[in-house]
Amino acid sequence: MRGVKGGPFAVTYWDGETEVYGTEEQVRDQVNGESKRQVSVQSQSTPRFRLILREKISLQDVLANPSVELGEAYIQGKIEIEGDLREFFRIAIQNQSRLAAAEVRGLAQRFLRRQRSTSKEEQAEGVRQHYDLGNDFFRLWLDETMSYSCAYFRRPTDSLRDAQLQKIHHTLRKLNLRPGERLLDIGSGWGGLIIRAAKKYGVQAVGITLSKNQVEETKRRIKAEGLTGQVEVRLADYRNLAEESEVFDKIVSVGMFEHVGKENIPVYMEAVNKMLKPGGLSVLHTITHCKETPPNPWMEKYIFPWGYIPSLREIVWQLPEFDFHLLDVESLRLHYALTLDHWAENFERVVPEVKKMYGEAFVKMWRLYLVGCAVSFRYSGLDIHQLLFSKGLNNDLPMTREGWYAYKE
Repeated sequence: MRGVKGGPFAVTYWDGETEVYGTEEQVRDQVNGESKRQVSVQSQSTPRFRLILREKISLQDVLANPSVELGEAYIQGKIEIEGDLREFFRIAIQNQSRLAAAEVRGLAQRFLRRQRSTSKEEQAEGVRQHYDLGNDFFRLWLDETMSYSCAYFRRPTDSLRDAQLQKIHHTLRKLNLRPGERLLDIGSGWGGLIIRAAKKYGVQAVGITLSKNQVEETKRRIKAEGLTGQVEVRLADYRNLAEESEVFDKIVSVGMFEHVGKENIPVYMEAVNKMLKPGGLSVLHTITHCKETPPNPWMEKYIFPWGYIPSLREIVWQLPEFDFHLLDVESLRLHYALTLDHWAENFERVVPEVKKMYGEAFVKMWRLYLVGCAVSFRYSGLDIHQLLFSKGLNNDLPMTREGWYAYKE
């Protein structure tokens, strides 16, 4: 603890002793090679949070798998965090190199073996495990659009609903949609994008998802909007759809690519190639890393089984293999941090209802997930990008970004 920088923070141990760490004076002492404790300075510091260890935790286990061991200890009540949970994550991220090396060494080979063995059924089960928690659960803390992906904030004060609608139209404008065109949304969620694409741009829209709950809710919303016949949702895998000889003018995917797996990045691109008309456009909206990195093991175990966050270069590397021409790349990193702030705040307001549905451990698990992701997008280098590309050359597109975004709201 004395080597951790970025505090101050307090730790209360299982024997009742409390120490304050991370003060500037402590760091100065470490640099000077001194070991004395700055008791007088620490007593005057205001800790940003307090980590309470209710019982002893194996240091060996923590070093071997820190995210899982510490995450499970929090869920099980072995440790508690009083104060600002965001500050806990911020300091953890800024000091992650102290713990990460051993974890990454143990993860790399296991991860690669597991990715190679992933079947369609296993990936589908991973998606259902997360998204089929129930429409009632997600409706508690998402906005009215039921959008479960990064929003787009023109101003930091935008409401979540406005920002989600702005994200949808920001994405759709990049596709240069025209009335009568066929649009495919791979991973269509609860249907917000395909419904608005049909209403605002007059396209024929098809959405696919692996979640039965999402299909049911999307069908209800399509009927309520009077769009039956113009908008369709299917329970389908993108790989199977690609074998059915259907073609589309435009293809979009928002927040689904993280589920395809490392080995299936070229498989996804090949599927898009089969389904996209020559000259057609595609937008891929996905979380990215700077470098190729195994998944966070806690996230993989509890939140997104079989998931993989690609590096940006892994994606771009595949595009020329299918004659895809990259037209635009945009980072929405801080937009996602702000989106997650909204979700975390909404979630805290409905904790009593969530606790009745799934219990205290589930509440803690999702609190870690939402707050941890918000902090990660701000401080860890985790990013999110929208990539716009065409199949072959397309010389009939706007020349500038101002041209792209001149279309109707």
